[in-house]
Amino acid sequence: MSIDFEHALNAEQLAAVQAPDGPVLVIAAAGTGKTRTLTYRVAWLVERGIEARRILLMTFTNKAAHEMLERATQLVGSAVGGLWGGTFHHMANRMLRRHAYLLGYKPDFTILDEDDAKGLVRACATELKLAGKEFPKADVLLSVFSFAANIEQPVRDLAEKRFSDHPVNVDEVLRVHEAYIARKRQLHAMDFDDLLVNGLRLFREHPDVLAHYEEQFEHILVDEYQDTNTLQAEWVDRLAARRRNLLVVGDDFQSIYSWRGANFANIMSFPKRYEGTTVFKLVTNYRSLPEILDLANACIAGNPEQFQKTMKATRTAHKKPVLVRLREGDSQARYVVERIRRCLRQGRAPTDIAVLYRAHFHAMELQMELTRQGLPFMVTSGVRFFEQAHVKDVCSLVRILVHGEDQLAFVRLLGLLPKVGEKTALKIFHKLGGKLDAADPEAAVKVERLLPEGAQPAWRKIAPIIAQFNAEKLTGDPGEIIFRFMAAFYEDHAVTCFDNHDRRIEDLQGLINFTTRYENAEDFLSEIALLTNLDAETEAPIEQQRPMIKLSSVHQAKGLEWPVVFLLWMNDGLFPSQRSLDDPATEAEERRLFYVATTRAKDELYLCVPELRRVREGGAMPCIPSRFITEVPNELFEEEYVGFI
Repeated sequence: MSIDFEHALNAEQLAAVQAPDGPVLVIAAAGTGKTRTLTYRVAWLVERGIEARRILLMTFTNKAAHEMLERATQLVGSAVGGLWGGTFHHMANRMLRRHAYLLGYKPDFTILDEDDAKGLVRACATELKLAGKEFPKADVLLSVFSFAANIEQPVRDLAEKRFSDHPVNVDEVLRVHEAYIARKRQLHAMDFDDLLVNGLRLFREHPDVLAHYEEQFEHILVDEYQDTNTLQAEWVDRLAARRRNLLVVGDDFQSIYSWRGANFANIMSFPKRYEGTTVFKLVTNYRSLPEILDLANACIAGNPEQFQKTMKATRTAHKKPVLVRLREGDSQARYVVERIRRCLRQGRAPTDIAVLYRAHFHAMELQMELTRQGLPFMVTSGVRFFEQAHVKDVCSLVRILVHGEDQLAFVRLLGLLPKVGEKTALKIFHKLGGKLDAADPEAAVKVERLLPEGAQPAWRKIAPIIAQFNAEKLTGDPGEIIFRFMAAFYEDHAVTCFDNHDRRIEDLQGLINFTTRYENAEDFLSEIALLTNLDAETEAPIEQQRPMIKLSSVHQAKGLEWPVVFLLWMNDGLFPSQRSLDDPATEAEERRLFYVATTRAKDELYLCVPELRRVREGGAMPCIPSRFITEVPNELFEEEYVGFI
């Protein structure tokens, strides 16, 4: 039984599915049926008589590959069974299993998962006598090595950039990298990045192998092409060079992962690299109300370097996005909670609602308000703001200064130092009589005398804060304690401990500003403790029994959709981020990120624009509305004013 393609697809999708042989670029806007189009393209090729084993379908997740293959099987049955489908890593592995001997590997080489790779890097650093809390941790080193591999840049260049303002010896980082490469060879092992690197090496260095696969694959299809990196793009280019039957699907408007190595130029340069490319655009959106699409279209038009397109809605007009002008972060949190309650009263399920933000610290006030009011929520990262490691780290100093008997805080604080584990920290705590007495001028000195020699230099960076705690009346300013701790010790510590240290430092700067609402450190700690205890009491059973409101960064929300979406802190310096404002290329990616954010909403979209933001210097700082708001016509919004007199 043949497929009625004309009935199953709209005109845009049908044209792409039935595209002629040769290079094809399908620009698929958000919510326009990209997966459906790729699936039907596979079915179309099979119905034309192309053997499934001669089709290669590249995706970015195994889940996407399975979904497309299942749908294709429903359309054409077992005829699709031999199709090669999966991620770039999966396909590279499949080829390397046959040909790895050409690169000096055994066919049964081991693939290191992330934990294995970290363990091997850690072992290399230990053997070189470099492992320790002042040297970058294994996952930080691995992130540098990985990024260098994926963008084909020297490790030295990236390490110098990463550690430029911090006391890390780049030559020592390179020694670990060389040892890691040698150990992998010794073990006949590859990590995930090696699969891509060696998959490309196979084609570069062995043209006979490349020729075999060029002959095998008559048609190559690539999903999410805007997210490809340099290695992946060249791998596909080499494989498609002979037949040129390459169809790539992507959306330049949703290219938001440059920080992971994705190269925006791959999709933009495709028609130039492939002369005679046929370009199709999918712009009929089945997801969002037309008013939401009007906003997304208007904002993304501010990026001139792109494939211009305008999404068209299939749904009827109903409600404009709401631009909510608020006094500050607390009123924003209260507004969002009240709106969520209204949605729930109107019959929405908690799972219908998402709150999105540019950075995790933007949701601090909201997480506290949701917890106070007993509304169940889930953070995409899985960890609520005040439960994140870096937040607990800096708060441990505040805790031990205010409550000297807090053994957990003492152990956590000392555990940040080199040569100090839990047992050592506990011994020191007991020798101090079960208390660090911040009122004692000799308190910090007493700790230093009990510390291992290797930990003492790091402690001397922290000790002055303890000495100043009472002398300068820091008891009333938890933000000042955290600020000094970061400047003296924790920023350097974060660089060596976290692969995303810049985002964690940004969180902590937001935390410092957040503390200004408290009269003193005691009040700050009391509220955090209360919220943490509420989480501990209710989180597990709630997650098991009740649906949850979703809180997510925009990056983590890509590919998802909800009937109701709130966007927090739509202010310049927050969204777009401060780092992007001086770089046109980065600002363009931030605008694409805003496009992704708005197009997650199906029915209701609320954009929150606070007027003030609490800051450590001066109490409150005026906030400028995001340029992504001000550069589009006012008539695209309904406006609400909340918290003004």
